[in-house]
Amino acid sequence: MKDKVVLAYSGGLDTTAIIPWLKENFNYEVICVCVDCGQENELDGLEERAKASGAAKLYIEDVVDEFCDEYIIPCVQANAIYENKYLLGTSMARPLIAKKLVEIAKKEGAKAICHGATGKGNDQIRFELGIKALAPELSIIAAWRNEKWSMDSREEEIAYCKAHGIHLPFSPETSYSRDRNLWHISHEGLELEDPSREPDYERLLVLGTTPKKAPDQEEYLSLSFEKGVPVSLNGKEMKVSDIIRQLNILGGKHGIGIVDIVENRVVGMKSRGVYETPGGTILMEAHQQLEELILDRETYTLKKDMGNKLADIVYEGKWFTPIREAVQAFIESTQTYVTGEVKLKLYKGNIIKAGTTSPYSLYNESIASFTTGDLYDHHDAEGFINLFGLASKVRAMKLTQV
Repeated sequence: MKDKVVLAYSGGLDTTAIIPWLKENFNYEVICVCVDCGQENELDGLEERAKASGAAKLYIEDVVDEFCDEYIIPCVQANAIYENKYLLGTSMARPLIAKKLVEIAKKEGAKAICHGATGKGNDQIRFELGIKALAPELSIIAAWRNEKWSMDSREEEIAYCKAHGIHLPFSPETSYSRDRNLWHISHEGLELEDPSREPDYERLLVLGTTPKKAPDQEEYLSLSFEKGVPVSLNGKEMKVSDIIRQLNILGGKHGIGIVDIVENRVVGMKSRGVYETPGGTILMEAHQQLEELILDRETYTLKKDMGNKLADIVYEGKWFTPIREAVQAFIESTQTYVTGEVKLKLYKGNIIKAGTTSPYSLYNESIASFTTGDLYDHHDAEGFINLFGLASKVRAMKLTQV
């Protein structure tokens, strides 16, 4: 019997071309695995395409709820945003995909796992770190880095597929390189490779519209959280995945969550892409607004640092590491009282506060009000300022003596 290889299969150009390539160059039986993180219609016709390309079998693993509960929510709770813009849509999904690839490789008795990430990108790191952490005994084939791989452009891959009788529903002239899941969709390639050019949003956007084309009428919504986890939308209890689905519709409708970024990849180069994260942007903003009421200053400050740390960890593919577990444990400890309701208004790309309430709010109107109350005496500030500014005063006095 032939040795088996498990291929991380999306149905896109790269992974479709890899199927016949693996058979030709390694004589493997190819087991394709598509991990469904919410790609929706991208899964249509996937089995037929995989089999027509020479795959022996295709697994489609539905992990949407696991993705939401175990990967997205920790990042929402942390407000983990890479370089202040990227909400980690691709990054969060990769460790879960690696986990499922390993599970099926063990089930099938496969010798190796193959992926189609390029040698310039972040995904090669994320996949391989995950596989090494979970199954160090398995070999890894990175097609684009393999000496037997001779294709170095999308045009050559398309020609290779055609030569093997594989007909694809896209062309290099009209196809962005995209990654989609329930949380977001990313776009790279074509005019986006030139940072001086404006994105062609008319043909680029998938999940929504531009703020200019969004409705002229604002729309209100409310989100309720319990211990940092969203539990209802507009008063209706839902599981997290359904909340995100509904927020994607609302956010897309109002032009929310479109980000054009030049980011720093792990491998050292800069990369330009456009991300659509309509529902995720709303959810992150709502959670952050609730925390404003509840977390004390020192916790809030340290949590921001830990959120940035988690963003780097996830972006760099270090999910299955002690440092991720430790940072996540800290974040979870801050969520004990993050319970309440957030009301928002969506209008032409903007998320506008419309009121936040929590039984654990630290905001006290009698203290914060300009009206003097029993809990705060304005005169107390004088001694505080004297002590708080003592070091500055002593330094200034010293400098006058020099």
